Amino acid sequence: MQDGTSWAQRYITRRTRIGGNPDQFASPAPRLAHLREHVPDTAVQPRQVQVFGTKKSADTRKALRFFAERRILTHFVDFQERGPALGELRRFSERFGVQSLVDRESKRFLDLGLQRSMHSDDWWLKRLTEEPLMLKQPLVRFGHRFTVGVDEGVWREWVST
Repeated sequence: MQDGTSWAQRYITRRTRIGGNPDQFASPAPRLAHLREHVPDTAVQPRQVQVFGTKKSADTRKALRFFAERRILTHFVDFQERGPALGELRRFSERFGVQSLVDRESKRFLDLGLQRSMHSDDWWLKRLTEEPLMLKQPLVRFGHRFTVGVDEGVWREWVST
């Protein structure tokens, strides 16, 4: 590799000078380029929705059923098995605010006696990662779009685009 060319490039060049067919050594990418023009973008990157919640939540099941009926690929994160990551909760809180993520009527919230508590947003985010059953459910993410709770009107917009 004296001049920066690979052995394969030198071999192809040598074969074409001898009289060989250069197309037999070419990569398949240029020959298949015309096929990529006819493939829709949705086939290249399937639409996927992330749904965060618990299996026993009726609203979470409703969200999963909504996307399943429309054959949208869903990735379900069950809070019973794995709590939400702090970064994921920050994405939702930047859009809606931390207080809109807290379900003040949830059983876990009432059991912990946090009805009259006044804490910072960082405290709430940390607490919500430790106690995900205090979150409003479902949390749904579609690319850079988010919803908290059931919002079928917004979900229909996502599916139609």
